Amino acid sequence: MEELEQKKSPLTPEEEDEWWLKNVYKGNTTQLTIRAVIMGIVLGGVMSLTNLYIGLKTGWGLGVTITASILSFSIWKMLRATLPKVFKTDMTLLENNSMKSTASSAGYSTGGTLVSATAAYIIVTGKHMDFWVLVGWTLFLGIIGVVMAIPMKKQMINIEKLPFPSGTATAETLKSLYTSGDESIKKTKSLFAFASLGIILAVIRDGFEWIKGLYSVFGEKMATLTISMETSLIMVAAGGIMGWKTAWSILFGGILNYAIIAPQLIDNGIIKGGGYENITSWSLWFGASVMVASGFTSFLMGWSVAKKAFSGMFKIFKKNEKLSEIEKVEVPMSWFVYGILLGGLGLSIIMYYYFNISFLMTAIAIIVSFFLAIVACRATGETDTTPVGALGKITQLLYGVLTPTNMVSNLMTASITAGIAGSSADLLTDLKTGYILGANPRKMFIAQFIGIFAGTAVVIPAFYLIVPTPSTIGSDMFPAPSAQVWAGVAKVLSNGLEYLHPTARYAILVGGLIGIILPILESKFKKFEKYIPSTMGIGLAFVIPFWNCLSMFIGALIVLIIQHKKKAWEDYIIPSASGIIAGESLAGVFIILYTAVFK
Repeated sequence: MEELEQKKSPLTPEEEDEWWLKNVYKGNTTQLTIRAVIMGIVLGGVMSLTNLYIGLKTGWGLGVTITASILSFSIWKMLRATLPKVFKTDMTLLENNSMKSTASSAGYSTGGTLVSATAAYIIVTGKHMDFWVLVGWTLFLGIIGVVMAIPMKKQMINIEKLPFPSGTATAETLKSLYTSGDESIKKTKSLFAFASLGIILAVIRDGFEWIKGLYSVFGEKMATLTISMETSLIMVAAGGIMGWKTAWSILFGGILNYAIIAPQLIDNGIIKGGGYENITSWSLWFGASVMVASGFTSFLMGWSVAKKAFSGMFKIFKKNEKLSEIEKVEVPMSWFVYGILLGGLGLSIIMYYYFNISFLMTAIAIIVSFFLAIVACRATGETDTTPVGALGKITQLLYGVLTPTNMVSNLMTASITAGIAGSSADLLTDLKTGYILGANPRKMFIAQFIGIFAGTAVVIPAFYLIVPTPSTIGSDMFPAPSAQVWAGVAKVLSNGLEYLHPTARYAILVGGLIGIILPILESKFKKFEKYIPSTMGIGLAFVIPFWNCLSMFIGALIVLIIQHKKKAWEDYIIPSASGIIAGESLAGVFIILYTAVFK
């Protein structure tokens, strides 16, 4: 990788491509195979349940590529050892890369809008979408999302070589797995060990009623404010991954919300009693305001980045009469056109006949999503953060003007933006891994495309089982904070602010100011950036229970101590945290599914 990065500046784009083809590309290596796709479908399908579970609990989505790569490598080694006559050869590095492409699409992209816009639709309307409508919606949205990344790949990866940190990390993980030594074995063992711990905790927590008494460890009165411990390590692990600044900001916001503001509002009768739902019926407005204002401010501050992306876009659409060597392996623009036509037609039909939204409004949403996806992909490439929520709010604001009072139109058009942006960024992150490893982009695209269908086939039925009634969304078990924000914004834009309590209106104003001021301070005072609270962290703390805030902080604190005191353990943080998340969330999902089906 270092060699590749050193070739950045001296070469023209054409020379860059030629150098990559000669020195990095492994065109003759086995890549897209049936066994790689099957393994990707299985792992991606399982991990789609993981992200569904985590998303409904916290609003967060976790990438699956590193975990899928380690699991696939380990499972295949085990199969080779136990059934050598059936599994005769190891899966190659680039086969595992193709597997990871399918797993990523199935496990991450397909369920993104289920925990946000779709769940918000349930909150707003009080009903589920029809099953086959949701299936079609998810498929067509995924198709547009992956093809939307095609025009951006050459500019952002081949020419500018944006880092895409997760994609780079996945490439390094795969290379380490295929490098002889004890280190890769140790990382694999740590992932499985902590996954086992997560499974055991989930079984104990969900299988034994007495354990739920631990929720009241700080006392019953504090428990009504959600100030208690949770018998779960998922949020501890998530805190370890998200980083110290975000985690301490979440705890700060949680204390401010649940320990200071909420008790005062309850005493004054503004909030009608304790409990998560009652408190967030007020605090949601402050939290949503902070996150929306922060998203808009960050977007406007990064306008030069978007402008740079727009200026280089039309170069990608030029087509030579004769294909060059690099064009023979790149994903052709014709796939982009066919994908937009197929996905756009499918979405338009669903929007018109099921949601009563005109073809014109859908077409505008897709066009707007194209330009916002460019911004999302560039942000992901530079920072490893995809601002799906902020971009979705931009679309909500637009349709608050175009179709006022129509909450369904507001949510579903914004869902198009969020789905497309998330899927596009996921594909480019995936293609970054392949670029480092020398994989064939066309074969990786096909693997991702297959993953859309696999993920949809698993996650949609699971969604209806996990969320059997609309009341499940917003409950203590599945607070769905992301959906709460989406629904809250839709309500504000359709009904105005008159029906809110005056203090909630002030909270919106104050939250908006904080969301504007803090990003500006971060930009102006780079030296003190780590001391300035994360606006997204503070906003999130106002829409999730305090016990989640506390767990995330504990996880980040543990990682901070390891980084300062136990440097040798640092390489095991991601595998261990991923193991906890995978083990406990999977066990939780299967317990819920078992209960829904057999009891």
